[in-house]
Amino acid sequence: MFNRFFNFLRVKKQISIDLGTSNVLFFDKQRKKIVLNEPSVIVRDKKTQKIVAVGHEAREMLGKNPNSIDVIKPLKDGVISDLDSTREMLSLFMKKVYGVSPFKPEVIICVPIEVTTVEKRALFNAVEIAKSIYLIEEGRAAVMGTGVDISHPNGNIVIDIGGGSTDIAILSLDEIVVSKSVRIAGNKLDEDIVKYVKERLNINIGDRTAEKIKKTLSTAITVPESENEKIVIKGLDINTKSPKELEISSNQVQEAIIGSLQEIISAVKEVLGKCPPELASDILDNGIVLTGGGALIKNFDKLISESVKIPVIVPENPLDSVAIGGAYAFDNQKLLKTLLVKEN
Repeated sequence: MFNRFFNFLRVKKQISIDLGTSNVLFFDKQRKKIVLNEPSVIVRDKKTQKIVAVGHEAREMLGKNPNSIDVIKPLKDGVISDLDSTREMLSLFMKKVYGVSPFKPEVIICVPIEVTTVEKRALFNAVEIAKSIYLIEEGRAAVMGTGVDISHPNGNIVIDIGGGSTDIAILSLDEIVVSKSVRIAGNKLDEDIVKYVKERLNINIGDRTAEKIKKTLSTAITVPESENEKIVIKGLDINTKSPKELEISSNQVQEAIIGSLQEIISAVKEVLGKCPPELASDILDNGIVLTGGGALIKNFDKLISESVKIPVIVPENPLDSVAIGGAYAFDNQKLLKTLLVKEN
């Protein structure tokens, strides 16, 4: 019995954290699965400064909270905007999954490609519960999470569309050769929908309603009327100031978000324009890997492929690719040494 206990103590706890603007994911390498997927939201009592709710429970309060509490989204555009709230949020998530334990895990945090040194410092300061902290770019993690081995001299390109940022990267021999990060992603598409509904349909809607519209109806290409799905939405009439409901269609959503989608495609073209000639033929053969929430936008893979003349592949679980790929880095000791930023 004691031998089993001490063997348990010797097993490393290794966790990959996709610290997203919209959601936080924990991938446990030993369990080989996502053990946490919760909204990046925390609720604080203004008077006592105590945490009232976190994750799913906190998100339900968005837009419905009384003045006595703050509903906080501590990450913006993929980086920390509220360090204390991020630290508390991660600590609560860790306790939710693993309980209270004296044994600190090794943690890999997945970050936007162009994160600054100051933002990196805020990230590893937020994870006090870790024995060792590594930072890996989301684009690199995303392509690894789809099962692509980037250690070979072979060019691969990934587009990872999260909540706050989109990362585009060409990789070879474990390294990022060319990359670009743009602050146009899921949250920007929500804003586009809110603006469209206000200006064209004359009602005000909240972010949660916009996100629901995006997830249900979004398409990157105008669809035939037979495929033009519609849902009823509710909001506040701008003119009468009274609650109102009306229908919105897929093609209306396409009209709302197409400008932002084209900006992402422009960034992809910019990265491809800097691709070394030796890797260009590899990319034509391997195609573009599209991951993150943006990969779920209907016909977006088709629009990208038509725009850049390269096949686009969407993995089976595009929302999990970053967290899974971060965990794969634990098996690459050479790569891992380059990712270490803090060891306790």
